Amino acid sequence: MPPKPNLRPRVANFSSGPCAKRPGWTTAALAGALVGRSHRSPAGRARLAEVIERSRRMFEVPASHRIAIVPASDTGAVEMALWSLLGARGVDALAWESFGSGWVGDIRKELKLTDVRVLEADYGRLPDLGTVDFGRDVIFTWNGTTSGVAVPDGDWIAADRQGLTICDATSAVGAMELPWDKLDVVTWSWQKVLGGEAAHGMLVLGPRAVARLESHTPPWPLPKLFRMTKDGKLNEAIFAGETINTPSMLCVEDVIDALKWAESIGGGPGLRQRARRNLAVIERWVEATPAVAFLAQEPRFRSCTSVCLQFVDPWFTGLDKAGRAAAARAVAGKIEAEGAGYDIGAYRSAPPGLRLWTGATVETDDVAALLPWIDWAFATVKAGASHGSGAEP
Repeated sequence: MPPKPNLRPRVANFSSGPCAKRPGWTTAALAGALVGRSHRSPAGRARLAEVIERSRRMFEVPASHRIAIVPASDTGAVEMALWSLLGARGVDALAWESFGSGWVGDIRKELKLTDVRVLEADYGRLPDLGTVDFGRDVIFTWNGTTSGVAVPDGDWIAADRQGLTICDATSAVGAMELPWDKLDVVTWSWQKVLGGEAAHGMLVLGPRAVARLESHTPPWPLPKLFRMTKDGKLNEAIFAGETINTPSMLCVEDVIDALKWAESIGGGPGLRQRARRNLAVIERWVEATPAVAFLAQEPRFRSCTSVCLQFVDPWFTGLDKAGRAAAARAVAGKIEAEGAGYDIGAYRSAPPGLRLWTGATVETDDVAALLPWIDWAFATVKAGASHGSGAEP
């Protein structure tokens, strides 16, 4: 059994949301926040417009696409798109992890659309992207946060599509290159790659999505928070920083700080490089560690932000489902008890294992320092079970 490591991560926050703050962050970053001021004041509107413009530059969003700050994080942004845009065509919905499956449920059970094809795959795999029909509206997550599986590129998306592409990219924006010309709707939240605070989402609409909004009236009522048109035309004010609801000006200040930090490390390319470097450290460790494997079945589909791991040691795989779940919880619990890694358990509906957030705000040295603790914790839990003390810590 390996000895208990001596070195701990300097910052042991590996949660997949809210994610680690940018390196060096303190509450001093919020000193200039417009607390107690209206978000509709000239200063408040300027701050919100700054978030939009800095985001456009950072994530290389073309001028043809509108950007809005919307309520309820990435979830709110996706729901706005689904409720406002669907119903004009049949739908192809891709699902290979829990969030994609959740959108399928909303489309079928809440919107009650009937012309829906669901292209599914088990955790660790992607559906056959070659079977997607782009004559229909297509909904998919770019990066499956709960499975660690991401689409490799946008080559599979038809340039001459007739339907819309609606992409939940919350853990991909800022870490993976997106083909904006092939994406009609893109959503993300501040709390992921930027390490911002929760409850605020970003919604990007391309020209084709705007045309759909102005030509299609959904057959269901739209809540006020979802309404993006006024008198049949796009409400441009929403995309200039005039938010539908009241945002937190503390959170606005925080994401501006995060965007400035991202600019200081080289913008989008710098963010992507840091995430890829973190993944590379884990790839080398997995290659040298027989007890652990990636949940993603193919290397080219591996996420560089939400890295999902499974235990493949014969002792672990020989346990029943409940035993594997208990053992994986025990490993994560021991690491957390040592202050070496917080919030690294697998998502509740995913196969038992670990999930590590390795986006750009996480330092590579901290990732490297965490890995020996996984070795130690797994060996400790296995040894305890062998001596009859059970899997739980």
